[in-house]
Amino acid sequence: MSTYQHPKNGLMRALIVVASGFLFFAGGGFAGAAERASESQILNALKPPPLARSLTGTAAPKDIKRQTLINSLRSSRTRSLTGDERNELAAIAKERPSIDLEINFDYNSAEITSRAAADLINLGRALTNPDLQGGVFLVGGHTDAKGGAEYNQRLSERRAQAVKDFLINKFRIADDTLVAVGYGKEQLKNTADPYAAENRRVQVTNLESKQEAGNK
Repeated sequence: MSTYQHPKNGLMRALIVVASGFLFFAGGGFAGAAERASESQILNALKPPPLARSLTGTAAPKDIKRQTLINSLRSSRTRSLTGDERNELAAIAKERPSIDLEINFDYNSAEITSRAAADLINLGRALTNPDLQGGVFLVGGHTDAKGGAEYNQRLSERRAQAVKDFLINKFRIADDTLVAVGYGKEQLKNTADPYAAENRRVQVTNLESKQEAGNK
């Protein structure tokens, strides 16, 4: 999203930092002073639920549908997601362990800042913990309501991919275990205040644990 800047406020613009966020991502505005989530907080929030099994010992239908979508996304790493796929992932995320993280980005940028790196290091450590390692995680970018839908969509996608690339490069997390998706301003967390900082977030969701992947 873009934040309006009066021509006389050029210096102010240079100082503006916006929170992305999580997924998730901000297009403009001042960074919030949200407390940084610790490694243990992220780990506990993302721990997988007990496996759901039918009386016959086979996977529940909704689990099969979820696994089919996840497999298609993992095997097609470069294509863009359709609107239906984004919506289906969002529906899955509502029922899965997740956490919203405020990741700071500079104005109109998808570059990882030093402040963002500190938050992402906690995330990377949690994702490589034995309790989570081997799972599949959704990295979802969200913006607030400022700016156009198409601009916010592209920015959220770029920032989601930047978070994914950071985690892969810094922690050697397998590429196909992170699904980066941008939602733009479609899913406001605070609908009462569309411009609120909490709408600019990165949401990380445990789509599939290692145990679930091994019991298909």
